[in-house]
Amino acid sequence: MGRIVAEFFDIGHNRTVPWVRRPEAAALLAAMGDPDRRFDAVIIGSSERGFYGHQFATMAPLFEEHYGVGVWVPELGGAVDPQMGGQEELMILLDILSKWEIARVRVRMRSAMTVQTRDQGRYLGGRPPYGYRLADAGPHPNRALARRGLRIQSLDIDPYCGPALSWIFTQRLARHSMARITRALSRLWLAEITDIPQQKGSCI
Repeated sequence: MGRIVAEFFDIGHNRTVPWVRRPEAAALLAAMGDPDRRFDAVIIGSSERGFYGHQFATMAPLFEEHYGVGVWVPELGGAVDPQMGGQEELMILLDILSKWEIARVRVRMRSAMTVQTRDQGRYLGGRPPYGYRLADAGPHPNRALARRGLRIQSLDIDPYCGPALSWIFTQRLARHSMARITRALSRLWLAEITDIPQQKGSCI
């Protein structure tokens, strides 16, 4: 029975990045090249997170042939055997599943952000959309951040721009063209500024 002598786990680095550009993965490659290394096999905890695209196919020769280090993948039920037919095809399938997982994460993140903004009115950063302004929404839900005095912000309708934006959407729902809406806004804007007393030297 073997034992684990070292762990290499990259945090905050995209799996699409090659191993040589991931700090922990690069450290593992360097350790495999050390003749005095303390291990003779590498266990891939999650192939979907360890490899991406054709990374495994291009790196497989490095382990056994170049460094003489065995590779164990849980999805294969044990050690990788280059001579066993079907394993390379299975690893390619796992690489494809890795791409699918990234796509699923992106969809989940976008869906969560949409719900937070649409249903909860949460402010997720960036410039507020036209017609909205930032409003205080109470203490931060993270207790550590709340103790530091941080508060969450939500999107609130701007009292000056909000009515104009609502009017624009109402006109679009009434099937008016953008050109017609623009002309109407221009007439309203000119009517408003002509009612404002102009100072000497000012121009409209």
